[in-house]
Amino acid sequence: EALERKSGKMNWGWDKVLDLNLKAPFYLTRSLLPSLRRAAEPDNPGRVIMIGSVVGVTPQDFPTHAYDASKAALHSLTRKLAFELGPSGPAGELQEDGGEGRVTVNAIAPGYVPTRMSAGLSAWGADEQSTSDASPLGRMGRASDMAGAAIFLASSAGSWVTGVVLPVDGGILSQPISIEGDE
Repeated sequence: EALERKSGKMNWGWDKVLDLNLKAPFYLTRSLLPSLRRAAEPDNPGRVIMIGSVVGVTPQDFPTHAYDASKAALHSLTRKLAFELGPSGPAGELQEDGGEGRVTVNAIAPGYVPTRMSAGLSAWGADEQSTSDASPLGRMGRASDMAGAAIFLASSAGSWVTGVVLPVDGGILSQPISIEGDE
């Protein structure tokens, strides 16, 4: 259905999702980079923490093409920026900021968390109970789960972690891929 829509809304949605989930984090990081580098210390680099999604690792079973693709691209951007911003010396567009400090770049990949967006999945039959049942830990994520991951990445314990996409998903990504067929 999503690929067959005749209205211009599909393109608007696609562009809007990529603007929000991919372009905005890139431009924000670029804008804040001088401050991040100035604030960095040898054992305490500046920190960038992106918000990805488990659907950036494996697509969901719903017609959320733009969202899934935007989060996969954000995960790739996270790794690319980690490589570029970790060293304080290499040349490149993002390093032309005059700063010298190192910056770590990581992403948190939340699983299903009760939000207005996840509630919208009910249009395809998903609800909080079925989503909770799909998780090995038997519940949806909470804001405190994501906050804990962010605190780790922002703390001294996360100072030597960069380029990581950290799933905080109750085990959703740990499950084997199930392929059902005729026996």
